[in-house]
Amino acid sequence: MTLPSSADTKFAGSIPALYDAYFVPMLFEPYAVDLVGRVRTMRASRILEIAAGTGVVTRALASATPAETAIVATDLNPAMLERAAATGTSRPVEWRQADAMQLPFPDGGFDLVVCQFGAMFFPDKARAFAEARRVLTPGGTFVFNIWDKMADSEFTDVVTTALEAVFPEDPPRFMERTPHGYHDPRIIARDVAGGGFQDAPEIIAVDAISRAPSARIAAIAYCQGTPLRNEIEARDASRLGEATGTAEAALARRFGSGAIEGRMRAYVVIAKAPG
Repeated sequence: MTLPSSADTKFAGSIPALYDAYFVPMLFEPYAVDLVGRVRTMRASRILEIAAGTGVVTRALASATPAETAIVATDLNPAMLERAAATGTSRPVEWRQADAMQLPFPDGGFDLVVCQFGAMFFPDKARAFAEARRVLTPGGTFVFNIWDKMADSEFTDVVTTALEAVFPEDPPRFMERTPHGYHDPRIIARDVAGGGFQDAPEIIAVDAISRAPSARIAAIAYCQGTPLRNEIEARDASRLGEATGTAEAALARRFGSGAIEGRMRAYVVIAKAPG
C-alpha cells in the first residue's frame, strides 16, 4: 500500500469550492445519509467528527441528532473547514482545525467518533485509530467509511483510465493510490486492532449510485475539485482543460449524454472501544 503524498492531502485554491459544489453531491451525499442513519440510533451525547471536509456529514448529523447533542467537527485543512462553516448547519456545531494523528482533545471526551472517507488519507492508520480510541469513553463507538477498490466505483475508474491518454508516460493515479488505496478488510481490521480496539470491527459493504447532472460536471468535479488537479498541474498546468475535456468525453461515451449515473461501493467500519 502506497502512502499518500503531500499533494494528495492538499485541498487549496479553488478545490474546496468545486469539491463541495460538484464532488460532494455526486459521491459523498449518499454515504453521508447511510452513515448518519447508522449512528443516529446510538444516542451519543458528544460526537467528534474527524476529516469533516466541507461538512456533508456534519450537516446531516446536526439535522438528525437532538439539539443537546454536542458536535465537534474537525479537519486538517483550514480551507475545507472555512467552506463548511460558511455553508453552515441547522444548529450550532464547533468547527476546529485538527490533525487526526494528534487530536487536541482529552482522553474519553466523546462517546462517538465519526469519519467519512478520511481514513485513507492518514499516513499511519493505526496511530490515527489509536487517537480515536483515546478520545472515546469506555465502550464508545468509532464509525468510519472508506472506498472499496477503484474498479467498483465506475465514474472514478473511467476518469482515471481516460487520463492515461493525456499523460501516457506518467498517468495521474491519485484516485487509485489514495481514495481507493485502502480497501482490504484484513488490513483494515489489523489497523483497527493496532489502534487498541480489542474486538474485531464490523465491516459492511454498501453499494450506492453516483449521479451527476452531466459528464461535464462530473469531469470538473474530478479533475478540478480534488487533489487529482494537483497531479495534473504538476505534469503540465496548461493541460488542465484538456484533461478535463478528455475525462468528460470518456464519461459521456460510457454513460451517455445528459444526467449520468454509475455504480460505487464503500465499506462502513464500526469499532467499539474497550469498556
